[in-house]
Amino acid sequence: MKCPICGKPASDRYRPFCSRRCADVDLARWFRGDYRIPGEPVPRDGEEE
Repeated sequence: MKCPICGKPASDRYRPFCSRRCADVDLARWFRGDYRIPGEPVPRDGEEE
């Protein structure tokens, strides 16, 4: 299995990543909202549809 971030072989300790660094890069992408599932916008509280 290859690391989804850099393509190096995955480490058993950080699977599916090769290192802590690549795991942290992936986590940062989640926090920034880089990974999204397309869908209808959700109305904010108090707004009408």
